[in-house]
Amino acid sequence: MNDVLLQAGGAIAIFVAIVHGVLGETKIFAKAKIEPAWIKLMLRLIWQCGALAWASLGVLLVVAPYMASPSARLWIVIVAVVNFACAALGNAWATRGRHVGWMLMALASALAVAGLTI
Repeated sequence: MNDVLLQAGGAIAIFVAIVHGVLGETKIFAKAKIEPAWIKLMLRLIWQCGALAWASLGVLLVVAPYMASPSARLWIVIVAVVNFACAALGNAWATRGRHVGWMLMALASALAVAGLTI
């Protein structure tokens, strides 16, 4: 059961990362009037770095149950939970709780912690 919880947290993180990346490109940066162009490009790349980090940590959570090393599993969960929790807190604070992203990242954090076996 712990493995399923861990993998569910990873799947949610991957889902959030994909939605974050796609909506950022199609809804925000496609319409944004940011000059000069290199700043717009830099902001887009920074935006996608967050999505890449969440997706990468999500993949690690999904495959963590197959790792033979309990310490590797522990550290994957710790790093993922810190990353997702910071994202959730920042999102909740910045949007005053009116954005679904913080709830999903908090859920991914909670599932990863629930799936932790020491």
